[in-house]
Amino acid sequence: MKNDTKAVWERYVGSWNAATEAERRALFANTLAPDCVYRDPQTEAHGWDQLLAWMAGFHDQLPGTRFVMDSFSTHHDRSVACWRMLSAAGVALGSGISYGEYDAQQRLVAMNVFFDAPEPS
Repeated sequence: MKNDTKAVWERYVGSWNAATEAERRALFANTLAPDCVYRDPQTEAHGWDQLLAWMAGFHDQLPGTRFVMDSFSTHHDRSVACWRMLSAAGVALGSGISYGEYDAQQRLVAMNVFFDAPEPS
């Protein structure tokens, strides 16, 4: 089987950029294992419903924000992606690195995200 983790990761990034929950859920169908775990400095979400809720809250706070992948490396069912977060106007708001783990069906089972989180005020 051809290793296609980059296409899976690109669909995952697309789910963050999608405008609606229905679009995100459709992208999850062939991208994320139902029991996947998402972790970043601000949250840990288990499964699709928790991740969808986190994404919705993110987009409520930063409407129109999107992610652009700058680099991607993969081996042994794992990947590392470097990315930038852009405002609706295309202004860079931040950058980070994400580490993914894939199951035998090449679905993401873990997404671990690293970025400088703002200090609580």
